[in-house]
Amino acid sequence: MKSVLSMVLLGAVSLWGAGQAVGAEGPRGTTAAPPLSFIDKALTDLSSGDQAKQDAAVLLLSEQGDPGLLPKLEEIRDNADRSVRLAIKPLMDLLKNRANLASSDADRRRSAAADLGSSGKPVVIPWLEAALAGESNRWVRYTIEESLALIRLASDNPDDKINAAAKLGELRSPNAVPALKELLLQAGATDATDQQKALANTARIAIEQIDIQASWANAFETIFRGISLSSILLIMSLGLAIVFGLMGVINMAHGELMMIGAYATFVTQECFKAYLPAGLFDYYFFMSMPVSFCAAALCGLILEATVIRFLYGRPLETMLATWGVSLVLIQAARVYFGDLTSVVAPSWLSGGAQVMVGVYLPYNRLFIIVLSILCVAGIYFLLFRTGVGLRVRAVMQNRDMSSCLGIPTRKVDAYTFAFGSGLAGLAGCALTLIGNVEPGLGQNYIVDSFMVVVTGGVGKLMGTIVASLGIGGLNKLLEPSFGAVYGKVLILVLVILFLQRRPSGLFTIKGRHADA
Repeated sequence: MKSVLSMVLLGAVSLWGAGQAVGAEGPRGTTAAPPLSFIDKALTDLSSGDQAKQDAAVLLLSEQGDPGLLPKLEEIRDNADRSVRLAIKPLMDLLKNRANLASSDADRRRSAAADLGSSGKPVVIPWLEAALAGESNRWVRYTIEESLALIRLASDNPDDKINAAAKLGELRSPNAVPALKELLLQAGATDATDQQKALANTARIAIEQIDIQASWANAFETIFRGISLSSILLIMSLGLAIVFGLMGVINMAHGELMMIGAYATFVTQECFKAYLPAGLFDYYFFMSMPVSFCAAALCGLILEATVIRFLYGRPLETMLATWGVSLVLIQAARVYFGDLTSVVAPSWLSGGAQVMVGVYLPYNRLFIIVLSILCVAGIYFLLFRTGVGLRVRAVMQNRDMSSCLGIPTRKVDAYTFAFGSGLAGLAGCALTLIGNVEPGLGQNYIVDSFMVVVTGGVGKLMGTIVASLGIGGLNKLLEPSFGAVYGKVLILVLVILFLQRRPSGLFTIKGRHADA
């Protein structure tokens, strides 16, 4: 009954259009849109209690596809009961998505194309084809082509279905796998026709192409996640490597210095929200990086002056004392900030870049990788291209001789410890982009950081870089198979076995610690 009423209504529109003058045709010879009276009648029928009339009206307005009707539809929705709102919601979604196909934002165009494809309505095919003809963005074009193929895959025409399946395989579309597998099941029936078997063969080839692409995409994402984790470990381990290599101090509070940097970022964000115009909020992260570095460096300077300076040469006492300090800092953070806070990433770090089918690289993780590269470059320049770095390396290799040459070893110790602490704070700032801020934040990374320093070779910059890449990559490689906990246990076992064969790490240190 519903379909009969829809056909009668559409037939009436067609007959009315045929009786008009030639001038009623569009500029390209296409039939002009139905007269306003029919659209008004369809809009009126939407509010009626007759389900058949509602369905016919939705069909007519969908065929018309005019986004300009959205204000009227919103007015009807606001003044209608629940049944009417449910009836017109799919229509409004279609029209909104058609309007978004012409948006200046590529992400919005792509989202609209994906939604239209998932609707499965053949009426959207001309809209997508028109959008495809004028689209220049690679990934928006990909989504439009994928949506067209998904809709045609549900067609009643066997040739269209075969062409659509082949196209989806060519596109390596992961969204098409359920529908393609359904075609394989249909072909497995005893009464399957030759056309169904041909379609199933095409679907099988397409699934194989998609599976191969998915394997490559998974491998690429695993590598990227490993590099991203390695970048966090690297920034944190650099400071630990410098402190441990220079003074032989086992600082168990290094993770809490990272936590201080994360909370400094949170406080900077809140200050921007409270005291500066909303338009400046996106710039808070530029300010939070030096603030985090300085806050952690200041805490490190105080820690060195009040605790560590009295415990040089006593590693066990230093480890216990700094562990106690870490517990105090954790509890203080819990008292003042609570158990969980969050940092909102600036808009320029939201979203990501797609590099291949199934591989999406978030901007925040790319930023962390770039930040770690800049940190390594900065530390290398500081240690090997400045007078300050020369003094630091001299004290690291031979403290007594450096003191005889007039180098203030006491100040070098203090400032180097503060610098290493500042790097931990910078790592905490970066970590806020990919996780929440909580008092136990540093505990999740301190063990991995010590493993990086020891495995790479105490005080060796290149060793720290290589070890952070290795341990971070192994974490992400083993995590899917063994889980996060057992993966870390396995890495710890591997590190212990490696150190049994090479106690000095990947790169052998030279100087006073080599003889200790």
